[in-house]
Amino acid sequence: MNYKMNRLLRVMLIICITILLSVHNLCAQEVWEELAEQLMDEDENSSFQWDTHFEELSELRENPININTATKEQLERFPFLSDQLVENILYYLYKYGPMLTRNELWMIEDIDRQTIHYLLPFIYFETPEKEQYKPNIKRILKYGKQELSTRVDIPFYTKAGYQQYPAETLKKNPNKQYLGYGYYHNLRYSFHYRDQIYAGITAEKDAGEPFFTGQNKKGYDFYSLYLLIRNIGHINTLALGNYRVSYGYGLVINTDFGMGKTATLSTLGNKSRGIRKHSSTDEYNYFQGMAVSYKLAKRWTLDGFYSYRKMDGIVDNQFIRSLKKDGYHRLYREFEKKNTLTNQLVGSNLNYNGKYCELGLTAVYNVFNKPLNPEKKYYNIYYPRGKDFYNVGGDYKFFWKRFSLLGETAIDKCGTWATMNMLRYSPKGGTQLIVMNRYYDAKYQSVYARSIGEGSTVQNESGFYIGLETSILKYIKMTCYGDFFYFPWKKYLVSKAGTKGLDGLLQLSYSPTYELEMFIRYRYKKKEKDFTAEDKTKQTIPSIQQKCRYQLNYSVKDKLTLKTIADYVRINFRGQSASNGFLVSQSAAYTFHLLPLQLDLSAAWFNTDDYNSRLTIYEKSVLYAFSMPSFYYKGMRVAVNARYELNKHIILQAKYGTTHYFNRDKISSALEEIDGSTKSDLYLQLRLKF
Repeated sequence: MNYKMNRLLRVMLIICITILLSVHNLCAQEVWEELAEQLMDEDENSSFQWDTHFEELSELRENPININTATKEQLERFPFLSDQLVENILYYLYKYGPMLTRNELWMIEDIDRQTIHYLLPFIYFETPEKEQYKPNIKRILKYGKQELSTRVDIPFYTKAGYQQYPAETLKKNPNKQYLGYGYYHNLRYSFHYRDQIYAGITAEKDAGEPFFTGQNKKGYDFYSLYLLIRNIGHINTLALGNYRVSYGYGLVINTDFGMGKTATLSTLGNKSRGIRKHSSTDEYNYFQGMAVSYKLAKRWTLDGFYSYRKMDGIVDNQFIRSLKKDGYHRLYREFEKKNTLTNQLVGSNLNYNGKYCELGLTAVYNVFNKPLNPEKKYYNIYYPRGKDFYNVGGDYKFFWKRFSLLGETAIDKCGTWATMNMLRYSPKGGTQLIVMNRYYDAKYQSVYARSIGEGSTVQNESGFYIGLETSILKYIKMTCYGDFFYFPWKKYLVSKAGTKGLDGLLQLSYSPTYELEMFIRYRYKKKEKDFTAEDKTKQTIPSIQQKCRYQLNYSVKDKLTLKTIADYVRINFRGQSASNGFLVSQSAAYTFHLLPLQLDLSAAWFNTDDYNSRLTIYEKSVLYAFSMPSFYYKGMRVAVNARYELNKHIILQAKYGTTHYFNRDKISSALEEIDGSTKSDLYLQLRLKF
């Protein structure tokens, strides 16, 4: 069986490569997907939900904006635009008027080829209307755009949790079997009018969750409703239903996406901006209620928000032992944790947006119906504990010629504080020098804080970061940084206080034309972790991780695009044998002349010693679906993605992917275990636009 499967996969790989080398009418990979891949690739320790951010980038791509009418708030949504570049774009439009073609983008001060490359899919060029119509019901219904989409994921395997067991077995152990079918399904409806009105509903059922039966008699396990209105008189933004808020640099509250340390240095430390709708399937990272942003004066805004929602968690003896964030309700024990607690949050932000400085003040009060009290472990002594929390923080940003100084300082109810400060110098366009320090006290507590750091929370960390991004030759760009961090208290899997580490990166990019781009990246990370020797003795010693990637993108007149990736990882504890991993992948996309059909093909071969040396790559999927699988042990991966546009109203999309392991006869473990060496899935999506 294994021999036949190996032979089949090799034949499929040969076919894929043959097609890639022979087809001359290929369409380019979406540029924004390249951006998403770069932003997500190395941020393994980030606490941000990348699927949420991928959905937002997908939506921005589906609804481009007119660059000639773009506001500051609209441009700030693009994660690749620095604050200075946003100002430069607006200044160009103010001074020279509307842009007529994409070539005018080159006239904007400090813009470079890569930024233009990223920006073009999200914008269009159209002369603004001389008369601006005020929205009314008739115009909203006439010119509003609607979309209805549904997606279903079909597995071609059976996990242990879907096996049939005798009634007596399930009576003794009811959590031995999932309560629903193994299909994933969602339904999304959205409506928007220009950039002023957004409304919609999202419904989702994860694989294994019951559907219109048992515990889920209302159908889907998760529903999300939202309404967001912009620019009505003095009201900048009004959100009802589910929404997200982020202010400053995330030390008080941040449910928005963050770039992480591996982002382009020009956007590192961009300020979070206010209120956004929550239209994704993320079941934790949002608020429910109302939020409003009011324009007090020309440069002053005042935001206020209130949220009341039920949340999942483990409640024991009237204490909340932990918050459940995954959103799964497939088993009786998972349903027991559903909606077991309530959370109320009220907050406000006062912001001043001046010509040479920006100032903000944020205050948040957060209360649970029961006290948070996790069972004490060596690493969680200072985790948030108590029934209520409040935080106050002030953020700032000053501009002076080519310099900018920014940061935020916040305190909690006990007077413990956290601070992040950054100095940025840009002597010319495309060159950035950044120096940043951060200090997050081990006792600082803020449930919804997210910011730049090595850890996943704003707590128990201090660090110093220095980075440089510049063009060393005409077509060669260098990006490098070094981040030195220190953890004063113990952490999960680190039973020693006062550990330290280093995270460093060097990347060289070569792009002589739009058609050719390649880079090589080396990343070194050293952290102290617990290690158990063969004689069962435990010690905390440095763990060293080294990663290398070579990537080549080649296209011809936006018709032919090939992407080749080669990855290598080496991980070892000091004085111990190393774990190594290799991966090679090839992908491409093409379209037909006579049919409105697009095909994306990808194939990957991987070989790693164990799970620790796993490797991750981005894989194109259906719209709004984030796919970045991890590969370990030895095997191959082949995927085909097809998009058929029946007309401008109906779009069909499907993806089939199969992974075969050469040295495994079982995949995963426990209820997720697959008895076999092959894992294949089919994703189907139908979109109706009207």
